[in-house]
Amino acid sequence: MLGVFAERVLAGGGGPVGDLGCGPGRLTGHLDSLGLDVFGIDLSPEMVAVARQVCPGLRFEVGSMDALDLRDESLAGAVVWYSTVHTPLEQLPIFFKEFCRVLAPGDHLLMAFKVGDGHVHLSQAYGHELDLDLSRFPPERVAELLSEAGFVEVARLVREADPEEWTPQGYLLVRRPAD
Repeated sequence: MLGVFAERVLAGGGGPVGDLGCGPGRLTGHLDSLGLDVFGIDLSPEMVAVARQVCPGLRFEVGSMDALDLRDESLAGAVVWYSTVHTPLEQLPIFFKEFCRVLAPGDHLLMAFKVGDGHVHLSQAYGHELDLDLSRFPPERVAELLSEAGFVEVARLVREADPEEWTPQGYLLVRRPAD
């Protein structure tokens, strides 16, 4: 899905791509290796600091996906790679409208998420004690919410969980229609 996304962005002429909710920048670096003009935004200043160390040649900023400090129609693409795992389903429309605002007409958004319904509370994972809720979403509902925000579905993939995962994984590639 990442390769298809990169091909679509480059075929459309390229331009800035936002890795929204970039975390430590691992995916941002991969998108850069695919030839994209990518930068990362994350809510956590600590994650942005790590990303700047991991990918010193790339730009990273602190910001929130519900109020991006970006001009209207300024992105040629956006990736939201598991960045909504702590977001309740009812808050997704706020993000999706913001993503549609910053994407140029005809350009693409790729979203990855955990498939399921509701949330799971974790008190321990990855060898650590936690107090964390993980949201899981039905792909049909995510596609519907993206459509309501103004996107058109291009591709959908649901893959079964790997042995170390608890749930299937969903991927939706959508585009903002050209005006």
